[in-house]
Amino acid sequence: MTKNIGKIISVKKEDRKEALTIEELNAIFTPLSFKERIEKLYTYFSEEEVLMTSSFGTKSVFLLHLLHQIRPSQRIHFINTSYHFPETISYKEQLSQLFDLDIIEVLPHPVQNKLTTEEEWWTEHPKMCCTINKVAPLEPIVARHNIWISGLMAYQTDFRSHLRVFEKQGDIIKFHPLIDINEGEFLYHLDYYQLPKHPLQDQGYDSIGCSHCTLKGKGREGRWLGTQKTECGLHPNYFNKKKTS
Repeated sequence: MTKNIGKIISVKKEDRKEALTIEELNAIFTPLSFKERIEKLYTYFSEEEVLMTSSFGTKSVFLLHLLHQIRPSQRIHFINTSYHFPETISYKEQLSQLFDLDIIEVLPHPVQNKLTTEEEWWTEHPKMCCTINKVAPLEPIVARHNIWISGLMAYQTDFRSHLRVFEKQGDIIKFHPLIDINEGEFLYHLDYYQLPKHPLQDQGYDSIGCSHCTLKGKGREGRWLGTQKTECGLHPNYFNKKKTS
């Protein structure tokens, strides 16, 4: 496995190493379709370097289906905060069987997780609750990988609308193969392949996270309702706090 140093990214091509910057990677991958991007990723990075996470929410099935088609052996990390809807856990099991997924469950520290429950931190301290139950458990796993596949799509939030196919985030590269597809393309793919929907979607939940912080709503309006929070912390700036030199 190669290690990223500064802004230079070590990649594999044939039997030799090349160094590409984020700008160069974006120039190569941006003109491609989302399927071509995923296929090409594995000509530049080994599977062991690649981290794939999934929340098994309403949009997760799209990327999971693509990986099943293109790279079925890729492991999927699932952060089990202990606060997921029972329907999300059932959906995870359904997709796991459908796509024969190799799922690795990531758990928060039990004592800290218990504290967030006892103090109901999702009410007064949602950012800290996400940090303890989502961000911190994943941090050592992120440190063992060089690139992180993410299913973010630009149309979902203002933050996501500014992302490119590749972005540097601390010591890891975020790869957004779906970033520039629109909602119509997303829905067409689901309909064409008859992919199963999250059980709560037809009940009015358009975006689903932990049960305490998710209400019915269109788009992401049901997430952390009444707060300024729009992201759990895995995507915006958390890993940028780490030194990159």
